[in-house]
Amino acid sequence: MTTSRTFRAAIGVAVLTGTAASASAATPVTGNWLTDEGKALVRIEPCGKAICGRIVKVLKQEPGKPTTDIANPDPSKRANPIEGTFILTGFMDAGSIWKGRIYNPDSGKSYNARLAKNPDGTLKVEGCVAFLCRGPTWQPAR
Repeated sequence: MTTSRTFRAAIGVAVLTGTAASASAATPVTGNWLTDEGKALVRIEPCGKAICGRIVKVLKQEPGKPTTDIANPDPSKRANPIEGTFILTGFMDAGSIWKGRIYNPDSGKSYNARLAKNPDGTLKVEGCVAFLCRGPTWQPAR
């Protein structure tokens, strides 16, 4: 095989490999999202090499519910306002989905989680316990 043919073959392999890699990448999920029932606005954005999400605004405050992160397992964070709390952390592209951790400020517990953008533009947000994952669908904030 001549040098030019070898070079063209190498380029062809690189192009095919690049196409296959991008086909298996998770669809971007950054942006502003309304949680289930429109209770809060969450902004998902890059955080270093990962992506994370924080509550930007509580839109439907339940009567009598604290406005601070009172259930946080870290006592020093219990006076922090819910608005500004990171509830999605360490999400990395895992092929067709994003995997990371989700924090539930109501219980103060964190879970393994996954995010996937649906074809209709909504976002499936699932917390996982063992191998069982489930959760709400968030709407894009417009």
